Amino acid sequence: LSGLDIIFAFPLPIIFAILLNEVKNKLFKRTIQTVSYMPHFISLVIACSMIKTFCAYDGIVNWVIAALGFKPFSILQSPPAFKYVYVLSNIWQEMGWNSILYIAALGSINAELYEAASLDGAGRFRQTLHVTIPGIVPTIMIMLILRIGQVLSVGYEKILLLYNPATYKTADVISTYIYRKGLQDFDWSYSAAVGLFNSVVNFVFLVAAN
Repeated sequence: LSGLDIIFAFPLPIIFAILLNEVKNKLFKRTIQTVSYMPHFISLVIACSMIKTFCAYDGIVNWVIAALGFKPFSILQSPPAFKYVYVLSNIWQEMGWNSILYIAALGSINAELYEAASLDGAGRFRQTLHVTIPGIVPTIMIMLILRIGQVLSVGYEKILLLYNPATYKTADVISTYIYRKGLQDFDWSYSAAVGLFNSVVNFVFLVAAN
């Protein structure tokens, strides 16, 4: 789940921020920013209820699947599908919010660099490649290092609200395992040991990424 999240969810806020940076109409730009931030402030319980409604057998996602000529199925009961529901819902909830830092980093790039690139004959695309992206690479690298340091700390609250025994194969993560062993099976020492091991491995990943 963390691997899919890093591959798909991590780059999208960067791309979104770069695209917004190219928008010249301030009203349109601010409207898009506001709309993209809103899912972050929706209660996780409500967001998961929405996801369950959309992914139900008679939900909107299965309507689209049926319209494309495929057979509807119980999405949240399918272990392979759960991974993509989790990652796509993360993108929907956090893409706009996570783009704030990159938008701020884009604002700190010296405008004279764009002018010099334009005088050298660079179009908007080449300016993005040679001025915009290099200008925010330090911010991207710091955020990537921090994200890799949390690779074993998947957001367990959402998983607890969405998973079920049928999807344990792909949905059960270390945090939810600790929850079940500690608070449901009352195996305090074992769950504490697993939690400590989880933190140690995260620390190793953080140092290695750095």
